Amino acid sequence: MLLTAARTAAAASTSRSASMSARRAASSIANKYANAAYSAALKKSPQTLTKVQSELAAIANGIRSVPPLASFVSNPTLSSKDRTAGLEALFVAAEGPKKEPVSDVTKNLFMVLSENGRLVETQGVIEGFNELVSKYKGEVEVVVTSSSPLDRSTLARLEATLKQSQVGQQAKILKVTNKVNPSVLGGLVVDFGDKTIDLSVSSRVNKLNSIILQGV
Repeated sequence: MLLTAARTAAAASTSRSASMSARRAASSIANKYANAAYSAALKKSPQTLTKVQSELAAIANGIRSVPPLASFVSNPTLSSKDRTAGLEALFVAAEGPKKEPVSDVTKNLFMVLSENGRLVETQGVIEGFNELVSKYKGEVEVVVTSSSPLDRSTLARLEATLKQSQVGQQAKILKVTNKVNPSVLGGLVVDFGDKTIDLSVSSRVNKLNSIILQGV
């Protein structure tokens, strides 16, 4: 039974590795656009950087809540006319509830994504941009993945511990978020900065599987 469980975990790990490789390839493309937008915004002013980040957040929210926008960014085969109409709808979403004029940086970003057939990278671009802004502001986001939601006291203790680390001491702001993923099979996976601490049961099963297979 243990060997079967180990082999199952290994198969799942292989599948995750392939998926991670595909995501890394996609993220490298998205990061190029994110870096370009970040540099352009910061070159104008820190205020522009904040404005662009707010606009991208509004666009991300629009994509999540408005199905036609989600379809627009995920369909690279649209005609020029449909792309123009879709961009206009995106920019309306970027205006937010206050209907403020959209920055040139945001407009240029999505026009280039559209022209290059890269609107499917929108989510990755926004995530990459936010990571760059967080680094600029001295923020460190800590993502704690668990098989079930963690209570506030557990997150508070974990945050207090992380603040004592070298990365935590260097950060101006430490943001801790909890993600739930049943596949971790108990325990925790903590991602912060460029580090990952895998304390999950599935990690231990994978290590055991490696030992068993080496002896077969």
